[in-house]
Amino acid sequence: MMIEIATVLLPVLVCALIGACWAYTRTHYDAEFISRLVLNIGAPCLMLSVLSQVEIDAKVFGQTAMACVLVTLLMVIPGILLPKALGDDVRTYLPSFLFPNVGNMGLPVCMLAFGEQGLALALAFFMMLSVAHFPVGILLAGGRQAGGLMGIARMPIMYAIAASVVLILTGWRLPVSVNNTVELIGGMTIPLMLITLGVSLYSLKVTGWSKALLYSLVRIIGGLCAGLLVVELLALDGIARGVVLIQSSMPVAVFNYLFAVRYKREPDAVAGLVVTSTFLSFGFLPILLMFLISG
Repeated sequence: MMIEIATVLLPVLVCALIGACWAYTRTHYDAEFISRLVLNIGAPCLMLSVLSQVEIDAKVFGQTAMACVLVTLLMVIPGILLPKALGDDVRTYLPSFLFPNVGNMGLPVCMLAFGEQGLALALAFFMMLSVAHFPVGILLAGGRQAGGLMGIARMPIMYAIAASVVLILTGWRLPVSVNNTVELIGGMTIPLMLITLGVSLYSLKVTGWSKALLYSLVRIIGGLCAGLLVVELLALDGIARGVVLIQSSMPVAVFNYLFAVRYKREPDAVAGLVVTSTFLSFGFLPILLMFLISG
């Protein structure tokens, strides 16, 4: 079992370590450009490539997407109550509870743990959160909603989602030439996500360790509890259950820090959550994977 867990986590750690070493050498790395490249081109291509090749039950795919919505709504509760109890600004900390790192970390862990089926379902979770993250995250951080509905309509991932739903419902397959193209482009997504994560972890400056630790524990453990409640509610089992539990317990996403910087919403505090929760998850994931694999 330990070999299986190492097989899942070692590639994740190595790719993140490459990013951290890159940052250590002070060689320029345009994380914002890479993030835009991944979100606007890589992730949509990865989604189309995976979902056009994997045999997946449309009902389970939809349930996984619904699970993302329900888990996010449940995380509103600690995201509001904890900052209020500690006298902190809710709008600073709430996005960190709502938007975990289901992309940079969640996708590769689910893929390595459950194969192509796991990646396909992890993409269902990822796509639902991605649609909400930018308009809602920006709004909570204090900026205007990113162009309203027109801003969302300009997101390439929206068209990838629509095309993916058609492929799942109809059972159609992309033409070989198109599939080869999107598979090649989509292949850059997960490695770049992990390398960017490593660069970010090395570059972020952490302040207020004790508070960051508390918030991070609530983000990870609370997310897992929300996931457990939702999988029971939706009667999910097998791979779908494992994917929802992994994605629900991911650490704080780096994009929350980027929004905090842009809108001056206590970026140092949010950076502390990103770094602390990510390192905590490296210790927590082996335990969760052991539970999932043995179950």
